[in-house]
Parts: sequence; C-alpha cells; structure tokens
Amino acid sequence: MVQRAVNEHERRRAEALAACEKRVTECAARLAELEDYQKSYARDFAARASAGIGGAGLRDYQTFLARLSEAVRQQTQLLSRAQSERDAALRMWQSAAQRAEAVGHMVRRWQAEERILSVRLEQRETDERAQRTASGGAV
Repeated sequence: MVQRAVNEHERRRAEALAACEKRVTECAARLAELEDYQKSYARDFAARASAGIGGAGLRDYQTFLARLSEAVRQQTQLLSRAQSERDAALRMWQSAAQRAEAVGHMVRRWQAEERILSVRLEQRETDERAQRTASGGAV
C-alpha cells in the first residue's frame, strides 16, 4: 500500500515534468518564430529603406520593430521561467523516483525475509512431523 502511494506520487511528478517540458518546447518554438519574424521584418525594412521610404513609413517600421523586440524579450523571459519550472519539476521527480526505488527495495527485502521465514517454518513443521513419526507418534 505504501509502495503504491509512493509510485503514484512519482507518476504524478513525472506527468508534471512532462507538462513542464512541453511548455519549454512551446515557449522555445514561439521564441524562434518571433526571432525569425523579427529578422525577416528587419531585412524587409532594410530593403525598403534602401529603395527610399517616407518619414511615416520609417516611423511605422521602427515602431513595429520595437514592438517585435519587446515581444522577443517577453518570450525570452517566458522561456527562462518555463525552464526554471522544468528544472524544479525534474528535481522533484528525481526525488520521488529515488523514494519509490528505496521503498521498492525495502518491500523486496521484506518479501525475501518473509519467504525465508516461511521456508524455516515449513522446515520446522516437517522436522517435527518426522520426529513424531520416528518416535512412534501419530502423523
């Protein structure tokens, strides 16, 4: 019963770790998309600027590039937070896994001791029957 509870706790920790890992992957993918979009937009801006662009167009491009930079900064923070949460979840899962392994080891040891005691008891009963038989008693 204890082993089942410990194993269930480890399973929940593993699921939490998987969810955190998924979040890290999603945040990293979103950051890569934003960075790619930012580079593409900057290239487009450079091309248009070299071809000649008006003041309003220049201001619009710069405003949008500033917004993209802010979005990249925020997504970088989200990724960093997700990685920290994932690292914490990993440590919690490792701790739960170690506990589950320790409990499993104890349970196996107790089961082995129980088998040894059972064999000894059975041997003692067999010896007592053999002694009674040898001394002429009933079987």
